[in-house]
Amino acid sequence: MAEYINIKGQNIEVVASDPANPTVGQIWYNSTSNTLKGGGVTTAGAWATGNPLNTTRYLPGGAGTQTAGLAFGGYNDPAGITAATELYDGTNWTNNPTGLNTPRTALSGCGTQTAALGFGGSPTTAATESWNGSTWTTVANMGTARYSFAGAGTQTAALGFGGFTFPPSTIYSATEEYDGSIWTVGGSLNTARSNLGGTGTQTAGLAFGGSSPSLTGATEEYDGTSWTSNPTGLNTARLRVKGAGTQTAALAFGGEAPPGKQAATEEYDGSTWTSNPTGLNTARAATGQAGTQTAALAFGGDVGGVPFTTGATEEWTGAGSPQTKTITAS
Repeated sequence: MAEYINIKGQNIEVVASDPANPTVGQIWYNSTSNTLKGGGVTTAGAWATGNPLNTTRYLPGGAGTQTAGLAFGGYNDPAGITAATELYDGTNWTNNPTGLNTPRTALSGCGTQTAALGFGGSPTTAATESWNGSTWTTVANMGTARYSFAGAGTQTAALGFGGFTFPPSTIYSATEEYDGSIWTVGGSLNTARSNLGGTGTQTAGLAFGGSSPSLTGATEEYDGTSWTSNPTGLNTARLRVKGAGTQTAALAFGGEAPPGKQAATEEYDGSTWTSNPTGLNTARAATGQAGTQTAALAFGGDVGGVPFTTGATEEWTGAGSPQTKTITAS
């Protein structure tokens, strides 16, 4: 005897937005995009193209997750330095009515979409601002004004390390820790550098790549007191590289190395970097960053050419993790 489900079919959930963490085999109908979708599993990590930023830019600050991202500051070609702040919901970027109090580029950021921190930047500044989901508030300055450095952590437990100033032309190894009120000096990097990538937390940070001033793939781990060099570095040494994740599960993507802009993506397991067979769809340097090793977000960047800034957004789904596959509804 035929079963009812084979005759009548199965009910499909109707939702206005995709679930944040779909399970394998889960099916739903997105009434906003008019698409039928399902959860599958990736056999290899891959980047998918998302909707672009409203303000194209490179070297923006970034925070949040793949489905709740935050972009702020940066440089737009040809308009120049911007204070613009945008929020990402997993589909679209929305302009916030107010931007940074101090417009700047090459700054660092950390935290979430509703509780972020933006600090440093160019023109050379030590300015720090706290974000509450709608407004930026100026808080205590960093001890060392700098730009093109890396950041990690949260709004109340942040880490800033490396960087550059001009004038005078100085590459830093200095590390600073923020506790929600003030910045204090931490342990110095073993390899002073600028334009490096960084991720993790204040007590478990990760630094990789950059310029010292020569190109480097050097990787270091921070324990809340001091940095330890890893014997192996990035497979593709590069500067203006960005990343996401934790000290033991990180992702590095994009950057710049001869012969030009990079699409290369690498995964870190706490000891070794492994190159992914596919990289960014748009090779570029100096993107914004957010998310985790299995669900990262890359936005904006320098693609070369005129204008050289882009608003391109890409979403990373790591190998072996749930992935949303789209089927257009009839």
